[in-house]
Amino acid sequence: MNPQLLKKYNIAAPRYTSYPTVPYWQKEKPSEQTWIETAQKAFENNREISLYIHLPYCENLCTYCGCNKRITKNHAVEEPYIKTVLKEWELYLQKFPHQPIIRELHLGGGTPTFFSTESLDFLLKGIFKGAEKAKQHNFSFEAHPSSTNLAHLMTLKSHGFNRISIGVQDFDEKILTAINRKQTYRQVEKVVINAQALGYDSLNFDLIFGLPFQTKANIRDNMKKLEYLRPHRIAFYSYAHVPWLYPGQRAYSESDLPKGKEKRALYNLGKELLLEMGYEEIGFDHFALPTESLAIAQKEGTLHRNFMGYTPFNTKLNIALGVSAISDSWTGFVQNEKKIEDYQARVNQGELPFFRGHLLTPADQVLRKHILKLICQFETDWMDESDRCEGLYAAFDRLEELEKDGLIERAPFQIKVTEIGKPFIRNICLALDTRYWAKQPKGQLFSQVV
Repeated sequence: MNPQLLKKYNIAAPRYTSYPTVPYWQKEKPSEQTWIETAQKAFENNREISLYIHLPYCENLCTYCGCNKRITKNHAVEEPYIKTVLKEWELYLQKFPHQPIIRELHLGGGTPTFFSTESLDFLLKGIFKGAEKAKQHNFSFEAHPSSTNLAHLMTLKSHGFNRISIGVQDFDEKILTAINRKQTYRQVEKVVINAQALGYDSLNFDLIFGLPFQTKANIRDNMKKLEYLRPHRIAFYSYAHVPWLYPGQRAYSESDLPKGKEKRALYNLGKELLLEMGYEEIGFDHFALPTESLAIAQKEGTLHRNFMGYTPFNTKLNIALGVSAISDSWTGFVQNEKKIEDYQARVNQGELPFFRGHLLTPADQVLRKHILKLICQFETDWMDESDRCEGLYAAFDRLEELEKDGLIERAPFQIKVTEIGKPFIRNICLALDTRYWAKQPKGQLFSQVV
């Protein structure tokens, strides 16, 4: 990577999981009625939905983690939390004229396997009581190697789960100790063997580069173990060091972290080894085997990205249940209360528990479409007049500089990201963010691009 480009573009920027990104949402949240109307409109167009359920409990704090979680060893919290989630689900079901068809379902956290098999079985029976399962579906969950046992895998498989995402992060004992991640290679291997034996047809590993004390030797060792275990997908994330948001990250010193050129070299090495093993690069920070659904979707131009990550399915309505979860109707977003007690109190009062949201303007929707295409396909175009707006025209001056630096190629009504530009995809998306980025809230909210 060109050091000058790295120095110039390694700034704090959003990952564009949504557009606009959460800090730029409207100050006034939409009314419950308005939000429901946007959800109903999306549902009328297609009964197939994606469903995300946030299960926030963990027994131990992994200090690198930026997720919404509650640390406890008290498993008495399971039953009341799940009952609240099912009440929230019922509030949505009452608003739809027909049963939804669940195309995607993801259990995230927290640690979903903090919950007992009995609790998960009760949750999923309640979910599917009011919905159909799509014939072609993708049901997945995040698995902590130290708490995911055979009974968890069997219970979830019985409900149609076919994908498992294992939070590996790194295999090195020193690094795992630094981030307080209590797991071993043998535990990871056991989950993989059990999942394969039960017929899970897609296995994902989450790996992180830029962790404390991590070196190229660690990356090589990680990839050697990964080659043996052979997951179908790999999410190879950049560690986001934002201790002002997540104080647990102050457990180690910033001097322990690889930065800038050194950090990017870890990713480049990992990418090189993954490509040698036959994986294909998917979007940014993701890889998949050529026969995996993500790789096929990228080739066919149907790859999509939502709050659950990259997906081969583009459902316009994404309902998210649980504390801090974010729902998306394509024309609007809402986010649930972040504190468990507040979330439970509002649901038990019969309210949809969101505390903020955003209704997308027509221009927002156009720019969102372009940003999604860049992140998924590394190119976009506005041949069709409906794909144009003033915000797009306002981006042209910014795009000129990116073109001069070799990050993009431009043709009439089209942008393509170059190989040099792929590591800076967030910067390229930033260039299109003409409606909100100039109105930055005070304080640093985002991690560095590299």
